[in-house]
Amino acid sequence: MLTVNVGGLRLNPTGGPIPTGIDKRPTDSAVAVRAPGEMGDGTGSGLGGDAIGDHSVHGGDDQAVYAYAREDLDWWQGELGRELTNGQFGENLTTRDIDVTGAKIGEQWHVGTDGLVLEVSSPRIPCRTFAAWLDQQGWVKTFTVQAVPGAYLRVVSPGAVRQGDWITVGNSPDHDVTVGMAFRALTREPALLPQLLDVPALPEHIKETVRRRSGSP
Repeated sequence: MLTVNVGGLRLNPTGGPIPTGIDKRPTDSAVAVRAPGEMGDGTGSGLGGDAIGDHSVHGGDDQAVYAYAREDLDWWQGELGRELTNGQFGENLTTRDIDVTGAKIGEQWHVGTDGLVLEVSSPRIPCRTFAAWLDQQGWVKTFTVQAVPGAYLRVVSPGAVRQGDWITVGNSPDHDVTVGMAFRALTREPALLPQLLDVPALPEHIKETVRRRSGSP
């Protein structure tokens, strides 16, 4: 774990009325992590001291924590020709030496020494706020084409996380649906959609989207 990133609310760069918590900054302190409750009803973020703006589409148990790999941020730096700091994609955890895109939906991460266990739940789908925050023309399309979305995680067992914690990957599910594959299915490769329905750990609201788009029962 390179950094743990949290942030408060700020004006939405889209100019819209709902504030955003996308501005995450690294903290040196240990941060408590727990299940925040259902989307729209709970605290939003799974990290103590972290804020979520639009609770109707962000946060909740299935999106309690967002992780992005430093290796992928470095790649984007080269593509965009600009510095990208840890937390700039709105991620709570900036990782190193973890294949976030290749992580299987339902894979569990044992983090640090305080008993924290997280479970990979789904990919991040880019939104207008993300694009406006980066101030990058055509960002939603660019991010989608690259298909390196980062991973949302749910909290299986609460605990604390801090900069420098080790992440141990365990409980690898018996399927081949990764974060990257799920993202491609939901964006540019709809032929993959039916495969998502066989993944128990995929959030139900995503499965409902899959059924609607694919016509699957």
